Amino acid sequence: MKHSRRRFFKQGLAGALLLGTGSVLKAGMPDPVKPKAPKAVNPFRLGMAGWTFTNFDLDTTLKTLQRLDVHYLCIKDFHLPLNSNAEQIKAFHEKCAAHGVTGYAVGPIYMRSEAEVNNAFEYAKRVGVKLVVGVPNLELLPLVDKKVKEYDFHYAIHLHGPDIELYPDATDVWKNTKDLDPRIGMCLDIGHDLRNGCDPVADLKKYHTRVFDIHIKDVTDSSKAGVAIEMGRGKIDIPAFVRMLREVNYTGMCSLEYEKDMKDPFLGIAESIGYFKAVSDMP
Repeated sequence: MKHSRRRFFKQGLAGALLLGTGSVLKAGMPDPVKPKAPKAVNPFRLGMAGWTFTNFDLDTTLKTLQRLDVHYLCIKDFHLPLNSNAEQIKAFHEKCAAHGVTGYAVGPIYMRSEAEVNNAFEYAKRVGVKLVVGVPNLELLPLVDKKVKEYDFHYAIHLHGPDIELYPDATDVWKNTKDLDPRIGMCLDIGHDLRNGCDPVADLKKYHTRVFDIHIKDVTDSSKAGVAIEMGRGKIDIPAFVRMLREVNYTGMCSLEYEKDMKDPFLGIAESIGYFKAVSDMP
């Protein structure tokens, strides 16, 4: 071991001598402190999709967000039921505020009837948010259009990849909403978009004027066989996606929807949030 260490230092010194005196100094001394590159300015905000915590109560959800320094939550009805009254909604918001969290939207909410559309908009109004993430049947889009005008809400259709026929990717949502009120658009789920053979980076660029919410995640393949994995380990080019967020000046939410190990997701959530924050901080 000592012989190996001596050889290592001799080789390092010889290399330094070949490069010059300055390198000899560097071989034995740390580099001088260099000024840090300026931190990237991100117009978008980091949040969490409520579905991530489908197996956990609100207290566990909020404590996790607090530890992760994440301050926004898309509210699912298992944390705040659709029939919640004013007192229950007030208590929900107070509990969120105590953990430094704001509920910024509701959904995804599936809407298969006129009554479900009406109830969803009334629910969002009572909750006090201006964004509904929904999955309406196609025949209900004219009613959604009417409700958006009536309530002055934004409505983001959640796409679901090849798993269900309804709204499989960003292009499909665009085709079905482009002639409707401009406040109707999409929740761009980048994992499902890729699983349907699409490019989330290109789709963000093409459709950014109708992207009102984003579910960030990573998946193992650009096909139906792709499954959820920690961000940075899969097939999505997350750095390119972040660069596109800046290019199109996206100002909405990027919410992690983590769908791996959903009964024990906490390490994967932390890894994914850490990775996305690190990528987002790169200039």
